[in-house]
Parts: sequence; structure tokens; C-alpha cells
Amino acid sequence: MADAGCVGRVADIVLRKIASGYRIVVVVSARARQTDGFIDEARSFTPDPSPREMDMLLSSGERISAALLSIALNSRGCPALALSGSQAGIITDDNHTNARIIEIRPFRVHQALDEGFVPVVGGFQGVSFKKEITTLGRGGSDVTAVALASALEAEICEIYSDVNGVFTADPRLVENAARLGEISYQEMQELGEAGARVLHPGSVEFAKTNNTVIHAKCTMEPDGAGTFIKDLEGRIKPRVVGIAHEEKVILLQVDTDSGEGMQSLSALAAFFEQKGLRTKQISFHPGLHNALCGSLVIPEKENYQIASVLSQLGGLVEPRVRIMRNLSAVSIIGSGISDRYGFLMDSLTLLANLNAAMAGLHTSSFRITFLIDRTRMREVVRSFHRHFIEMPTQKA
Repeated sequence: MADAGCVGRVADIVLRKIASGYRIVVVVSARARQTDGFIDEARSFTPDPSPREMDMLLSSGERISAALLSIALNSRGCPALALSGSQAGIITDDNHTNARIIEIRPFRVHQALDEGFVPVVGGFQGVSFKKEITTLGRGGSDVTAVALASALEAEICEIYSDVNGVFTADPRLVENAARLGEISYQEMQELGEAGARVLHPGSVEFAKTNNTVIHAKCTMEPDGAGTFIKDLEGRIKPRVVGIAHEEKVILLQVDTDSGEGMQSLSALAAFFEQKGLRTKQISFHPGLHNALCGSLVIPEKENYQIASVLSQLGGLVEPRVRIMRNLSAVSIIGSGISDRYGFLMDSLTLLANLNAAMAGLHTSSFRITFLIDRTRMREVVRSFHRHFIEMPTQKA
């Protein structure tokens, strides 16, 4: 949806699907760099814009795309109807800038289909029970698409982007990144959580719950093979399926020694909740004399007001807070990855050989994540990919 030419290509894809006998519902995202432009403009007035007003602002990008595509389809003799997220029945909680879909009421979508229209829905947005416009977090148009596909019991949900499916790493960073023919829901969700921008992890969560098959494809190559995301549980052995990275993260290290660790943690959590700050990889544990030690990883891109929030931390509670910026997160992803120590040992050896210092380490059932200096991110991604993906055998 970057420009008029891209809108025309999307219209061509829709028309071809209709000619093949399908009934189509389209979900669109904002035009390229439009959302970032809105954020920059809002920050020109204040570093801490209201999350509610940001939702009002940012949700307009998808409505613009929906209207433009509908106009393009109508001009080609295909009746189309642009709908906002709220008009399409996307009901969310009231967590501004990072809402979750709690219900789909697609009455207007069904009506449009029955009347011979192609519904074109603005993604990334919904409406809360308080009748407030909400957004679903960056990349949330994927969530809208899969949620609607599940609610409509669609045969398949095709997600089109500028790459032909899911790759073993970002092709812009790794020359030998390879396309995956298929990948499990769990692996794809972890790739998304770890920074891969092909699919929003929330969309995969919806697909997994409803067993909706996703086909990730390329707008410029609509007939390309792409990648199928589906249930593969029990059919794959422990493996590394991909290397993901998140370029800009912040590490907060918190240490209390006042004997009031739990109170400090509660105050910190309440403050982050109030500010709508999204964190990941939270770790806290008791220290000596009822102190509390821990860390939080904060993704910069998903927190519009991050600079203002961090500037207020000093006067909030009495823990010692160390803010580590200029970090990146690099992850190896795969089924059963935490069951074999070999994956972790090999990763640590590779980092040592590169003399790349590690600021943090986090593991889950499908992921091992390392926090490293941002200037070393590219070479670490390439080293991990070369060892775990390009080599003929994986040591585990």
C-alpha cells in the first residue's frame, strides 16, 4: 500500500481471487512510513503524547488505505466497501496503543458480502466497550486479518508483504537467508516476539487457537510459493528454524536494598501500567535482607513515549535503576531449543569468538535471546545464521 502503484497491484490480486471463485475480505495496513510520520509529528508537540489521542491519530492511516483501495476496486467495476475496525466489529479491551481483541462481531462484513461488495477493512484498530478507538500495537493489521478470518471461518488467511514468505533471517542482513516452506505456529510466534516483522505474534496466537492456516506471500510475487504457518506439533524434531533480531531495546536493571522490594516492584508495575509501557522478558528475584533484584527489557519501537517515561523513573521509587541503552536482541528460534544444551553452548562459544559482550540472556521453550551491543548486532546475526542454518548439520 506504499503508493498508487502498490494499491493497483493489490486491487489486481483481489480481482484475480474473485475471478477464481472466492469471496474476499481484505484487511489493509497504513501506507509505508505513514505511521512513523504520525508519531514524529505528535512528538514535535510533546515527548509524552496521550495514548488515547495517539490511537485516534494512528488509526487514521489504515482508514486512508481502506478508502483508497475501495476507490481503486470500484473504478475497476468491482463493488467495494471501506470499513473501519469498529464498523467491522473488532471489539477490544481499553488498553490504548496495545489493545487486545476480545470479540469479533462481523455483522457489517457479512452484510457487505451478501450484498455483493468486497469489504475492505482498516487493520490495526478496533473499538473498546467504552466506545473508544484503540490500536493493536505495531503490525496489528495482521492480528485484524487473522481474527476476522477465524470469525468468518475462512478457508485460508493470506498475508501479503514485501517478502515472499518467512525467511531464516532478515534477507536485508543475511545474504544466504532461505525461505521456509512451512513453519509451526509456535516457532512463528516466537520469531514475531523476537523481532521478525513478517507477522505480528498476536496474529499467530489467534491462528493457533482457531487452527487457521496462514499463507505468508509477497505482493510483488502473488503466485510465489510463500510460507505456510500451521500446526506442526509432534512432527518436527528439535531444530533452529531461524535467527531473529530486534535492533533497539532498552535494558532496565533494578536493585532495591531498602527492605521494601515488593512495594518498589508494585509501584514500578503500576507506573508502567499507567503509562501504557510494554515490556518483555521481566525477571525479578529476592536478594539479601528482603531486597529485590531484577531486569526488564523494553522494546523502543513499540513504546511511543519511552523517553518521557524513563526520565520520570528516578523520582518514582527508591530502587537503584540502571538504564542500558544502545542494545539489540538477537535470538535463535526453533522447536525444542531449550531441551538441548548444545544450542546454548554453541551460541555462547560463537559470542566469545566474536568477542561480543553479552548484557543479558533469556530462554523459553522455543527461543534463546541474547542482549548485545547494538553495533555488533549484524555480525552476531550472520554468525548465528552461518552456524545454525547454513552448516549441513546442527550440533545440539
